[in-house]
Amino acid sequence: PQAQGGAGTRRGEVPVKRALLFLIAALLLLPAGAEETKKAAAAPVPDAKGPRISVEPDHFDFGKAVQNKTLSKEFSIKNYGTEDLVIENVSTTCGCTAALLDSKVVKPGGAVPLRVTLETRTYSGKVERKILIRSNDPATSLLELKVEAMVGAEGAASAEK
Repeated sequence: PQAQGGAGTRRGEVPVKRALLFLIAALLLLPAGAEETKKAAAAPVPDAKGPRISVEPDHFDFGKAVQNKTLSKEFSIKNYGTEDLVIENVSTTCGCTAALLDSKVVKPGGAVPLRVTLETRTYSGKVERKILIRSNDPATSLLELKVEAMVGAEGAASAEK
């Protein structure tokens, strides 16, 4: 009787071990699949229905800068959708940062420049500011850009960018 019980237990363990191995394999593969989904969601889809916003670059680091200087960077707002993209509002997180837009309407396949300036004033250390772009893109109605600089006193920064 014990031999049969032992054999029965072994037979019962095999499906459990297989199920456990299957479960472990599935859990290991889940993060890879999720990563692919994230990459697909982040990439602009050509000819997407309606307006679709994209900004290049999506952030900018001025590097080392001195105090009391105005740093400038031009971004490009693109519409990869099928309808006019309307920029409803552009705002910044600080009065030391300004964002100027040439046109509030971007035609499908078109682009407009966004000129951003950052005044270093008497800041010291890492300065990080955000530019918020509100549009009629149903997928991304609020887009956030980031500019940053490492601000030091006149003698501390050797080069301006």
